[in-house]
Amino acid sequence: MSQEQVAADIADEVGLEAPVRGSADELMDHGAAGELGPMRHSAAHVLAEAILDLFPGTKLGIGPVIDDGFYYDFLLPRPLTPDDLPAIEARMRESSAADHPFELSEQSPDEARAFLIEHEQPLKVEIVDDLLTAATRDNTPMPPTTFYRQGPFIDLCRGPHVASTGAIGPFKLLTVAGAYWRGDEKRPMLQRVYGTAWATQEDLDQFLWRREEAKKRDHRRLGTQLDLFSFHDVSPGSAFWHPKGQRLWRTLETSMRELQERRGYEEISTPIVVSQRVWEQSGHWDLYRDNMFLIESEGQTFSLKPMNCPESTFVYRSHLRSYRDLPLRFSEFGRLHRNERSGTLSGLTRVRQFIQDDAHVYVRPDQLSDELQAMLGEVHESYGWFGLKPRFAFATKPDKALGDPALWDKAELLIRDALDRSGSEYVVKPKDGTFYAPKIDIYIDDALGREWQMATIQVDLVMLPERFDLTYIDETGQPQRPIAIHRAIYGSLERFIGILIEHFAGAFPLWVAPVQAVVIPIADRHADAAEELAGVLRTRGLRIEVDISDNRMQNKIRLAQEQKVPYMLVLGDREIEARTVAPRARNAARGEQQEAVPWADLADRLAGESAARTVA
Repeated sequence: MSQEQVAADIADEVGLEAPVRGSADELMDHGAAGELGPMRHSAAHVLAEAILDLFPGTKLGIGPVIDDGFYYDFLLPRPLTPDDLPAIEARMRESSAADHPFELSEQSPDEARAFLIEHEQPLKVEIVDDLLTAATRDNTPMPPTTFYRQGPFIDLCRGPHVASTGAIGPFKLLTVAGAYWRGDEKRPMLQRVYGTAWATQEDLDQFLWRREEAKKRDHRRLGTQLDLFSFHDVSPGSAFWHPKGQRLWRTLETSMRELQERRGYEEISTPIVVSQRVWEQSGHWDLYRDNMFLIESEGQTFSLKPMNCPESTFVYRSHLRSYRDLPLRFSEFGRLHRNERSGTLSGLTRVRQFIQDDAHVYVRPDQLSDELQAMLGEVHESYGWFGLKPRFAFATKPDKALGDPALWDKAELLIRDALDRSGSEYVVKPKDGTFYAPKIDIYIDDALGREWQMATIQVDLVMLPERFDLTYIDETGQPQRPIAIHRAIYGSLERFIGILIEHFAGAFPLWVAPVQAVVIPIADRHADAAEELAGVLRTRGLRIEVDISDNRMQNKIRLAQEQKVPYMLVLGDREIEARTVAPRARNAARGEQQEAVPWADLADRLAGESAARTVA
């Protein structure tokens, strides 16, 4: 199994993407499923045709379909800029208007190689060479090499395509970026042009609106605006949490801890620095070492831990376990480190350091179904706090997996039974499990309709129980293997917070907002009363700030709205004398306020809303 595949498997635990370097076969197959796939694939070819026409001497990379669009990689005579995109688009429209048919042809590998050399396309030659090498290594026949032509342009490609360039729907080029050839920083840096294509102009317009809205919601921009966190080059890929961001963090952490305590979890904490021996025993060392931060000390090799799984086994083995002790539910907010490439880091959603709300639950086989159903309930409850509706996917054994196939069959049967008994709807993702366990993946759609993979529940009969020799004593006095369930709900809290910021556009529900209300004294003489009101609210556990700046009242209100504070409480002589206040919601129209209420009543109301953990 490749390091990249294992990186992808491990990244599944918190929904992180993992770098995958394309094989020659993958690079040859540019197609995509779905009715829009052939159209977008065809648009990528029309893009390549336009680039070659406008920039003679360009070397072609690959042009696959991706979510919501396509891209094509080029080695160009000069760097492209966004100002080049309109001219490229215009040339693409000429090809579309010409309605050239997409024509399939086949050549032998030797003919294809000679053709590509003649047309000075060395990157394509490399793909054919690698296909030949793979066929020789695997002792399999090399299939014919396929090309597609439209008008004057021909490209190495498997398809599929639409009938002609005129059948490509409305399209638009989006951005220019850099990308290493085949994802390898030791290879040439190519220029990647991204585009999108849709069946109708209405669909395209809606996509472009969502794209612009996503820019406004970008958690990196809002994180700065709301003073939640920052990043600095002294520790790349690691967030520096500001006071407001830490309040948000602690609110999420506290809520999950309360849920876990109700469910009988016991919290543990394990070391950040762990010996190489542990990772060799788990199987990660040979497969995942490049993604670890390594430390040498006194002739021994250690790493900053990239996951919590193996460490929990040492707590399990600290006592002889009886069947009466199970289930054992160990939770851990573990600080993890993964040596992600600097070019892949992206705000909170792709980091090198993160904390995960991990749990490892050890059960008897007869307890597994009930435990999985309870975990699905945990997901529904905790996502419901944010108004999110989880969807489930059952990922089965991959082609390259550790352990006895019979154990995999047993684990998959138990997962399917638990899903069926829970009544949860789910889809099956064949061969998409981790290298050590089948799993249940949880997905949500955010406010813009974007899909995010979130939590994961993995049923492990192989890595932890077998490799770490875990046992419990059954009713007859015989040792038995427990089943280990790997479970994360938030996953990476950094990534979860990034998703929440974008989902709510920074306007968090009251219960999770870092500042739940700001008290605004109209004049300096009202400042003491403002602090008194803040004290009344704080005694109920509310997060309150007082704006005693020199700004005028309207500016204070505007600043609070920019900070997306749920409530503004304006105090003047009348309010102080009556000891009442009329809350103003952040989304209220100018001058609109709620009915004035006594300070204590307001504290009770807001505390009740916060404790309910609702979105409204």
